[in-house]
Amino acid sequence: MPKYQFRVEVVPRYLTEQSDPEQDVYAFSYTITITNVGEIGAQLIARSWNVNDANGHTERVRGLGVVGHQPLLQPGQSFQYSSGTRLRTPTGTMHGSFFCVAEDGEKFDTDVPMFVLDALSADDGRRTLH
Repeated sequence: MPKYQFRVEVVPRYLTEQSDPEQDVYAFSYTITITNVGEIGAQLIARSWNVNDANGHTERVRGLGVVGHQPLLQPGQSFQYSSGTRLRTPTGTMHGSFFCVAEDGEKFDTDVPMFVLDALSADDGRRTLH
């Protein structure tokens, strides 16, 4: 088992009630579960996201913590949060990373591989991303 490792699970969801396709507004939520699967406690300090629509437009989002929190996770502990984004197209993707600092001072990044936002299929499948 790696000393420093978070596992990330993502559940995206299309929000029909907050979308207006006639105005090219497609709203999505996503629930992220972060679990410390490493050997030492670590804190999520910052996030970095790339939100891509089907027209090639990319929005870069960076900031401290997630939804106002910088959770400190001991081995085996999880933190879950929900957030959202809007696209100008019915499909798109997101990917990014979390910047973390372990209790021993070691810094590491946790990648969040690309996941799909899709209003056309309304796929709500859970994905585990490492």
